Amino acid sequence: FKLEQNYPNPFNPTTTIEFNLPADAFVTLKIYNMLGQEVATLLDRESLTEGSERVEFNANQLASGVYFYRIVAETVSEDGNLTNDTFTQVKKMMLLK
Repeated sequence: FKLEQNYPNPFNPTTTIEFNLPADAFVTLKIYNMLGQEVATLLDRESLTEGSERVEFNANQLASGVYFYRIVAETVSEDGNLTNDTFTQVKKMMLLK
């Protein structure tokens, strides 16, 4: 699993978040403010196949500042069942308006 740094960073008002899945997975991708409050959900347990993925984030409604994006990927076995492998990673990004 690999979560890339968003680009551009800093951004205004849109940015791209890329990640790579080595296996099929249910993926959740959320954005949080500095207080840890969820401000956006980009993916909510979406079923994705292995390979590279790209998600656009539009922060028009948010104030300038530092935000965090968090991915949780729950791996799916070949027979379609969830495995015990869960990948979680958080990265920081900056919105400048």
